[in-house]
Amino acid sequence: MRPGTPASRGGTGSRAAGDERALTSVAAGDRFEGEEPADTPRLWHVTLSVSGKEAPLPEVRRALEQLAHDHPFLLTSRYAVDHAEIRYWEEARDLHDAAAVALRLWGEHRQTAGLPPWEIVGLEVIDRATYHQRIAEGYGPPPASPVGVHPF
Repeated sequence: MRPGTPASRGGTGSRAAGDERALTSVAAGDRFEGEEPADTPRLWHVTLSVSGKEAPLPEVRRALEQLAHDHPFLLTSRYAVDHAEIRYWEEARDLHDAAAVALRLWGEHRQTAGLPPWEIVGLEVIDRATYHQRIAEGYGPPPASPVGVHPF
């Protein structure tokens, strides 16, 4: 038995010695039989974390309020002098599209909303079912209430 084969790891390995298993991948957006069509938009819960050099709290708050006005689906923002967290729902075809929009959000609105020159330090994108499952099990983020811009 070769090290690393399924049988050597406690599996039942059905391949003959020397047979290699071909690796396959699934392209982004591929779906299996019975799933929704690939072009059907879905809701994704996005949490974007940013941080950087300190900025005056009133300016951070004003900028996040402007971002909420510019991006009407923004649920809630929490902020401090050197970091912020933005949570919202994004409608997108798949996770890749939702993440791409989220990664552009801060930079694209930095000038128009007057956001601090902070960098994105975290991103979580989960589907609606996962979000609700986490809430039901008590370990997900608390529901975004009150909606709006709030200090940490």
